[in-house]
Amino acid sequence: MPKPKSVPPGITREKLSAETIHDYQAFSKDRLGFTFKEPRYIITALTHRSYVNEHKSSGSEHNERLEFLGDAVLELVVTDYLYQNFTEPEGILTNYRSALVKTESIYNAGERLNYAHLLRVSRGERRTTPKPVMIADAFEAMIGAIYLDQGLGVAIKFIEKNIITDMLEVLRTGSWREPKSRLQELAQATDQSLPQYKLVKTEGPDHARTYYVSVSVGGRRLGRGQGSSKQVAEQKAAEEAVHHFLADNKRKWYK
Repeated sequence: MPKPKSVPPGITREKLSAETIHDYQAFSKDRLGFTFKEPRYIITALTHRSYVNEHKSSGSEHNERLEFLGDAVLELVVTDYLYQNFTEPEGILTNYRSALVKTESIYNAGERLNYAHLLRVSRGERRTTPKPVMIADAFEAMIGAIYLDQGLGVAIKFIEKNIITDMLEVLRTGSWREPKSRLQELAQATDQSLPQYKLVKTEGPDHARTYYVSVSVGGRRLGRGQGSSKQVAEQKAAEEAVHHFLADNKRKWYK
């Protein structure tokens, strides 16, 4: 009598219907270009902790272990690409990498793949729009799933297609630079003035205070931010202001 096929550790052991497997394999074939040898990998990659908490007896697993693995694979592949293709010093290469693998960039890649409807979350989470961090975490978990099921070569191609292709945009927009420095550069180039930051308000107790900051250039408020410190809030405000500069088609400040 043949032994039952073992399920890899950290992968869902729940009973999966043929319909469920078909839906995830159809997504994989359509959006990723292949089907999984073990479909439980992709299903686990798209399973949030809230779903597991709501289905404790099902044998389902959430995607955090796969995310841990996928994050490491992503950083390795992006680092190798930058090392092989750029001659800038370590500090600049680190900034390039940070711009490519930050949560916002990974979220955008996940949105392009359009798997939000396949995320397995709790009923409460299902009633709301998936949080960007959920989309991003699932993307990294998907990298881990691809690496385990298809091998490093396929994982590299997936990362190149969905993350590394953004490198030209990173260079064009200068998004790899620290936001406050980038904003100052743009403000001086276009308005011949310096950004002005203003603390709008603070909320919360002393041990958990939230700071709200706005930033203006040439008398125009271009960004707002909030954070656990004034410095973090200023960074967020500067980042939003930089986006305003990028969206203004009348300003031809970039090459």
